[in-house]
Amino acid sequence: MEHFLKTTGISFVAGLAGAALWTSVNVNEPQHTNESSPTIESVSTSLAENTPTPQRPSYRTDPPISFVAASTNSTESVVFIKNFSGSDPRRYSMFDYFFGTGPAQQVSTGSGVIISEDGYIVTNNHVIDRAETIEVVHKKRTYQARLIGTDKNTDIAVLKIESDNLPAIKRGSSRDLQIGEWVLAVGNPFNLTSTVTAGIVSAKERQINILGGDFPLESFIQTDAPINPGNSGGALVNVNGELVGINTAILSRTGSYTGYGFAVPVDIALKVANDLIQYGEVQKAIPGIEAVEITPELAEEMDIASLDGVIVKHVIKSGAAEAAGLQRNDVIIQLGNQAITGMGSFEEALSYYYPGQELPVTFTRAGKRMNATLTLQNLEGGTGVIKREFYSSRLLGARLEAVNTIEKDRLGIEFGIKISALSRGYLRDLGLRDGFVITQINREPAKDPKSVGKYLEEYSGRLLLEGVASNGQPFMQSYTVR
Repeated sequence: MEHFLKTTGISFVAGLAGAALWTSVNVNEPQHTNESSPTIESVSTSLAENTPTPQRPSYRTDPPISFVAASTNSTESVVFIKNFSGSDPRRYSMFDYFFGTGPAQQVSTGSGVIISEDGYIVTNNHVIDRAETIEVVHKKRTYQARLIGTDKNTDIAVLKIESDNLPAIKRGSSRDLQIGEWVLAVGNPFNLTSTVTAGIVSAKERQINILGGDFPLESFIQTDAPINPGNSGGALVNVNGELVGINTAILSRTGSYTGYGFAVPVDIALKVANDLIQYGEVQKAIPGIEAVEITPELAEEMDIASLDGVIVKHVIKSGAAEAAGLQRNDVIIQLGNQAITGMGSFEEALSYYYPGQELPVTFTRAGKRMNATLTLQNLEGGTGVIKREFYSSRLLGARLEAVNTIEKDRLGIEFGIKISALSRGYLRDLGLRDGFVITQINREPAKDPKSVGKYLEEYSGRLLLEGVASNGQPFMQSYTVR
C-alpha cells in the first residue's frame, strides 16, 4: 500500500508540472475557434514557415433580417377568393338523383391582390377558371366579385369588387429584382388565410411550359419561398412589402411545395391587368417572327459562337420583322436596351411594348452584327388599339372569336372563327375541341363570331362543318341537327 501511494503521488506531481510547463509555453498563443482546425493549421505552418502568413478574410455579419414590416405592408392587400362552379352531371347516374346525391356545387379557392383602392384585384386565370360565381373575402367581409377579363397567355385575371378605400398594395419592380434577394409569398394555402412564407429569388426568366393560350408568355420568377395550393394569385413581395410578382405555380410531384415556386413578374402582370381594365383585351405587341431557343446542337449546326439570344425560325408575311429586313436564321441578341439570353427574356422584353411603338433590335447574320427597327403590330396586323369581338353562348357551351393574323399565318387560312372556353354544350357534343377553328358552315365562310353563333344556335337539319384543328389538321364533318 505504501509503495502504491508513493507511485501515485509522484505521477500526480509530474502531471502538475507538465501542465504548468504547457501553460507557460502557450500563454501568448492565440486561442483556436471552431472556424479552423489545429491539425490543418500546424501542417500549413510547417510547409510555409518562411512565407508571410496570409490575412484571413473578414466577413461582415449583419443583424438577422426582420420580415415584420414587409408582412404588415402586404398582408392586408391579399384576399381570399372562392370559385363556385357546377359539377358535371355526366359523372352521376339517375339513381344519384333519387337518393339525394346528385351533382353538387364545387368550390375551389385561391388568392388575389388588391391593386387599387376602388376594388380592382389581380389573380390567376386558373383560380377563377369556369367560375359561375366568384366571392372575395377581405378582413372577414365577403364581396361578390365581377370578372373584368382574363389572359391565358400569362395566367392573369382581373376582378372587381364594390368598395372604397381598400388597402392597395405598393408596387415594386420585377426588372430590378436580383437573384438571391429575399422575398415573401403571401396568400391562403390550404384555406389558411393570410399566411406568409419567406425565401429568396432562385432564378429569373424561367420557362416551365405550363401556360395555355395562343401566345404563352413564360418568364417566371423562381423562388424557394414555400408556395402551396391556395397561394395561387397571391403576392410575392420584397423586404419592403412591395409587390414584385403574382404567385402562380409549384413544381411538384406530390401537389405540395417541394422547393420550387414560380411567380409572374409584376411588370408583366400589371401591364396585362391595366390592358384588361382599359380595353378588355391585352394589347399584345407582335414582332412578326417565330423564334426558338439556341441549343448547343443548333449552335453547332449553325456555327453560332454563343448560346445567348434567340433564332428567327419564321418571318411572318407582311409583318413587322419582314418590313425591317429580318430573315430566317438571324440571331436576335438585344431588344431595346435589354440583352436577350433566351426565350424567357425575349418574350418578357416584348411584353412591355404596345402595338405601334418602335423597337430597336440588334441581331447577327452569318456572324455579322446588324441593327434594325421594328414597328410593332397588333394581332390584326395593324398598329392601333384593338378590341376583340366575342360571342359567348351557354347553349353552344363556348366562346367564339375571330382568328387573328398570327393564327391565320400559322394555319394557312384567310379567315375563321375559333372555339374557346369550351364547356358542356352543343359544340362539345358534336365532338369539337377547344382551339378548333371553323372556316365554313354549309359551304358559307365563317367570319363574324356573332352571326356564326346565332346560326348554330337556331339551325336544324343537315349541318356541314369545315375547319382546322388546333394542330393544323384539316377537318370536315357532316351532322344531323334537330
